[in-house]
Amino acid sequence: MAAALNFPPTLFWQDNSLRLLDQTLLPAQEAYVTVKDVAHLCDCIKRLVVRGAPAIGCAAAYGTVLAAREAAAAGAGWRMRFDRLCDELAASRPTAVNLMWAVERCRKHAHALAEKGSDEAAVERGLLDLAKRVQDEDRAMCEAIGRHGASMLPKNKAVLMTHCNAGALATGGSGTALSVMYAAQAAGVALEVFADETRPLLQGARLTAWELARAGIPVTVICDNMAASVMRAKKPDGVVVGADRIAANGDVANKIGTYGLAVLARHHGVPFYVAAPSSTFDLSLADGSQIPIEERARAEIAQPNGVQAVPDGAATFNPAFDVTPADLVTALITEKGVLRPPYKDSIAKVIGA
Repeated sequence: MAAALNFPPTLFWQDNSLRLLDQTLLPAQEAYVTVKDVAHLCDCIKRLVVRGAPAIGCAAAYGTVLAAREAAAAGAGWRMRFDRLCDELAASRPTAVNLMWAVERCRKHAHALAEKGSDEAAVERGLLDLAKRVQDEDRAMCEAIGRHGASMLPKNKAVLMTHCNAGALATGGSGTALSVMYAAQAAGVALEVFADETRPLLQGARLTAWELARAGIPVTVICDNMAASVMRAKKPDGVVVGADRIAANGDVANKIGTYGLAVLARHHGVPFYVAAPSSTFDLSLADGSQIPIEERARAEIAQPNGVQAVPDGAATFNPAFDVTPADLVTALITEKGVLRPPYKDSIAKVIGA
């Protein structure tokens, strides 16, 4: 699906470096950043050069290759240095569990190779093979999520809403929420999509609209505070969003504003779907109250694009995510199938297995 959409790749490995499509420049400019060390990758993750839980996980997997190389170049104490760099990667953003999942998977693989007697160069090669596999797996998960999600939509015509960006830019493949739309389009469904702009960084306006327009799907960008009026006037067939972490009971952490959209959907009788791969589930957390929520810099609200919008004497509150209670979620769309309430049971059965 992703290849047919003809998007520039979000991330790839080339010439012993990680290449990232700089999402801070979209939609005005398509440019790549070359990453050769862990500190630079952490900075790119924090600045949202690369963003979206699955894409961050893929980037972090490649980051462990850089960590292995840096640790080897430092000489003695390779394992301790490698672990420290992995810890820095895992801590670069706190909410998206895919980041920690990918780092820990690669760390364990590196330790296993070392314990089998592999030298540092062989460990680096093994990590690169695993990072490519992580991305390939993510691509396949996106395809499966799209198929499962599209099967739940009307067969001829559908009006949908979405929030933030959960498309190809946010994953190693065609997306999570947007993969549902791409699969529906491929099946002949005539789509109309309303994309929340997603303040304060406008991922919906800048990124989702860029993707959908490029894919030939009619998309209308609305301000976040227009969602209720659009629901009442357009009577959408569903809201489809992604996720950064899902607790064992089905509570969903996603971009700030998702919770409000779910409340509006419930009031207007609109199905609210969350599309996410199994790597986004964190079964160690009983519910969403335990999900750490990143709070970002004041400047994102107070000085958008360098223009002062908030007086110096006023405080700001800038959480990057909110938590949508499971009882507002109609279904969870995963690569393993569609999960229905009670989520504690369906998640344990399908994801826990």
